[in-house]
Amino acid sequence: MSVSTGTRGETVPTVPPGQPAVDTADVSALLERGRTLSTPVLRAAVDRLAPPMDTVAAYHFGWIDAQGNAADGDGGKAVRPALALLSAEAAGAAPEVGIPGAVAVELVHNFSLLHDDLMDGDEQRRHRDTVWKVHGPAQAILVGDALFALANEILLELGTVEAGRATRRLTTASRKLIDGQAQDISYEHRERVTVEECLEMEGNKTGALLACAVSIGAVLGGADDRTADKLEEYGYHLGLAFQAVDDLLGIWGDPESTGKQTWSDLRQRKKSLPVVAALAAGGPASERLGELLAADAKSHDFDTFSEEEFATRAALIEEAGGREWTSQEARRQHAVAIEALNEVDMPARVRAQLVALADFVVVRKR
Repeated sequence: MSVSTGTRGETVPTVPPGQPAVDTADVSALLERGRTLSTPVLRAAVDRLAPPMDTVAAYHFGWIDAQGNAADGDGGKAVRPALALLSAEAAGAAPEVGIPGAVAVELVHNFSLLHDDLMDGDEQRRHRDTVWKVHGPAQAILVGDALFALANEILLELGTVEAGRATRRLTTASRKLIDGQAQDISYEHRERVTVEECLEMEGNKTGALLACAVSIGAVLGGADDRTADKLEEYGYHLGLAFQAVDDLLGIWGDPESTGKQTWSDLRQRKKSLPVVAALAAGGPASERLGELLAADAKSHDFDTFSEEEFATRAALIEEAGGREWTSQEARRQHAVAIEALNEVDMPARVRAQLVALADFVVVRKR
């Protein structure tokens, strides 16, 4: 993957060679359409929750502040709702057919964020205190559980055969997502994780739900299983590309853009792709990194490490090749995702928009 230098000296992935430049206006319009069409239904779903869960969920989504006042917070990139609506169009249906799927996937995604923030000890998300920090761990758990239940409710109350098929795909993706989080946590306590294990974990944690997002609208629109499976293949590999970029941002991203601390993944001892690839590379930098990370795992002073100590680890990861390998992996997964679209008979406009969204995933800075 070609690179450019960002404002903090970080290497920012750019569109892979051979792909058209991202039409940011088109992508922004797709993301805004997904957000605009899905948000009213999402709000109505959250309103079903008993107090105070409805208020806690509203805070998480950025609709209110910690004091309960109306807010216009950052609700996230809305990639999944955009994909669900395009998915319906890929099957020849109106984008509105995909709205229940978009909302269901967004509910599951936010269920996972609420729980992940608590398990990872993250105090900031989207430039605000996380739910567990403001409302306590118990509410973060309960509201996450409630959003998961709502996701299935939204689909099943449609009462159609297609809704049943869509729910099966969503529950399978949810189970894989949870598998991925369990793997992620377990890897934090291991000295070594293979690249294959890391890719499997990230395929579960990120790829599965994106795969569901880009097939669920098509299923609701009456697409057959072969079409839905190919769209899932695109979404799965797009998810791996998305996560590879996320892993780069988790170490070298600008906090002003990501809303997280500097070196956030290193602070959490995550075995992300750059770390795992660097440890597998061999050579002096790889060996020194391995020694430091092994010592970190046994250290009682890890929480008091200085910025310089984290910067040293990041530099070793880069010197060992972990940063470049991860950039190349994002490029490879992007290409595989685009290739899967060739197996689906869909309007040329919809295919171009799915390609544009894939390009957006690998050039984003947050």
